Amino acid sequence: MNASVTAGTERAGAATAARTGAGFSLGRALRVTEKDLRLGPRSPIFLWAILLPVVLTFVLTAVFGTLFAAPPRLGIVDAGGSAVTSALRDAEGLVVVEVDDETELRAAVEAHDVDAGLVLGAGFDETLAAGGQPELEFFVSGSSLTSDRVILGVTTVSVLREQGGQSPPVDVVVTQVGDADVVPVEDRLLPLIVFYAVVIAGMFLPAASLVDEREKRTLDAVLVTPTRMSEVLLGKGVLGGSLAMAMGVITLWLNGALTGRGPGVVVFLLLGAVMVAEIGLVLGCWARDSNTLFSAIKGGGLLIALPAFFFLFPALPQWVARLVPTYYFLGPIYEMANAGTTLGDHLGDLAIGVAVCVLLAPAVVAMGRRTERRAAITL
Repeated sequence: MNASVTAGTERAGAATAARTGAGFSLGRALRVTEKDLRLGPRSPIFLWAILLPVVLTFVLTAVFGTLFAAPPRLGIVDAGGSAVTSALRDAEGLVVVEVDDETELRAAVEAHDVDAGLVLGAGFDETLAAGGQPELEFFVSGSSLTSDRVILGVTTVSVLREQGGQSPPVDVVVTQVGDADVVPVEDRLLPLIVFYAVVIAGMFLPAASLVDEREKRTLDAVLVTPTRMSEVLLGKGVLGGSLAMAMGVITLWLNGALTGRGPGVVVFLLLGAVMVAEIGLVLGCWARDSNTLFSAIKGGGLLIALPAFFFLFPALPQWVARLVPTYYFLGPIYEMANAGTTLGDHLGDLAIGVAVCVLLAPAVVAMGRRTERRAAITL
């Protein structure tokens, strides 16, 4: 036996003795979490997990949503303290901006600082109450949306009729035509954004961290100490799951999907964070190197993201999405956000999701032991 083999055998024996003599320690596991959190900002995947959901929310909302769709803005020059101004200020769905004179109003309309401008002269209300026809100037910006012009025009005429003591000549009944169950595109994109927020932090982060530590042999150095592989896995899983929870909550908040549904949504976010963290730990233990890991992510990523695409295209047979485990946290979150369902409506989904997490636990343990044996051999 040569010297190097003898030295490796001695180190392996020392490591085994150290681990055998130490029981499981939650403190050591949390120190692994603390170390990974401290070093996290150096990792592109850590930064990617934080930035991507926010950037995705911004881009998708800007393209499909109402991020830049401000309410119509009406500028008013009121020379006589008209009640019309107060009534328009109280009207819903528009913003009223008072300016000092007509010259300033014209400039604001021309610059599209407001969508339209209204000039109310002195004694406007008195003339209107006497049944006269006071002069009223209404300017429209050429850059304003047609829908904004219609809203401002109809609202202004309605307020003037009310101030003149006239009843509206017609009673408008709003009737929705077409499929009343159609969900807007921006709402159907919500599961996809939540998927990326939860999966990148909860799955990619612990998986990539494990592979990186094996490639750099820092995991071998850690396992020489009393720290067990189970503590390493728990520490990395806690960081990935916690970051997945945080980014999931932030993503839902940015998309306005938390209001009134917080407790139920948080329960399923926690379920999703645990599920993807377990998958990430299995992947991290299984992959030989970074190339193998990212090849597996490319190949399997589409499969675990499948439920999000079924929500995006509701004409597809929705039962297929239920065959994928990630459905059991994405589906309830989507329905609670868009259909107003509650936690009680998804107890069956919750039970299946918990069962998936329980079934994944033995796989995490088995892959951890396999990694620990390999580390002992290479010492």
